[in-house]
Amino acid sequence: MANFRVRFYANSLNRNTTFEMYIPNDIRRDVPREETAYTARKTGTLFLLHGYTGDAGNWVPEYIAQKYNFAVVVPNGENAFWLDGLSTGHKYCTFVGEELVEYVRNTFGLAMSTEETCIMGMSMGGFGALHTALAYPEHFGKAAAMSSALIVHKIAHMKEGDDNPVANYEYYRECFGDLDKVLESDNNPETLVRKLKERGSKIPEIFMSCGTEDFLLENNREFHRFLESIDVPHTYIESKGIHDMVFWDEYTVKFTEMMFG
Repeated sequence: MANFRVRFYANSLNRNTTFEMYIPNDIRRDVPREETAYTARKTGTLFLLHGYTGDAGNWVPEYIAQKYNFAVVVPNGENAFWLDGLSTGHKYCTFVGEELVEYVRNTFGLAMSTEETCIMGMSMGGFGALHTALAYPEHFGKAAAMSSALIVHKIAHMKEGDDNPVANYEYYRECFGDLDKVLESDNNPETLVRKLKERGSKIPEIFMSCGTEDFLLENNREFHRFLESIDVPHTYIESKGIHDMVFWDEYTVKFTEMMFG
């Protein structure tokens, strides 16, 4: 698995930024490798989004990427919820969904079609994977979201001076915009789903999972019920687990098999 770090100027962020990249093109000649339907086909691309307080270096499924023959692109999203924030240089949804996809296409010849391009995330990155795929369905054919921080309904109508154990009002307003209008805004994945349905546009395949002991379980159930209520096909799985890498590693493998296998 060849891996490297790319530094480039991102117009959506108004600065230089970096992303990690892993490409399964370094084949050892001293270890026989059986040709399979996966290794013989064109290389797919998976964009991988980290969670709150995370970064691009803390979660890369190298073994399964090699097994199923897909490249992995891992950007840094800071703690911005992978959304276009209010401040200049904080357009993280545009960065991943538009600018980074185009950069990877033009530079590496990867992610050239919707069918071969997927996005996956956990926690804040799970929210980001769903939101980005729904905002750019022409770029992402599938989205896998684990223990997603689908907190829009919880932060709606927060007021100045409010906070919770994760962050304060100012933080959520910077990420999500006007919190009195967030439920109707495009920063709510439900709004994006409704708009795609109304236009008759294709909705990316959605894969979701959450642990039954996870503090975000009810948030994920709520979004699952919403998708069911408007007849959007999707995969939703609950199993024993908490909000940790043990659960995410398990479903990284499972969802990779579903998306690429």
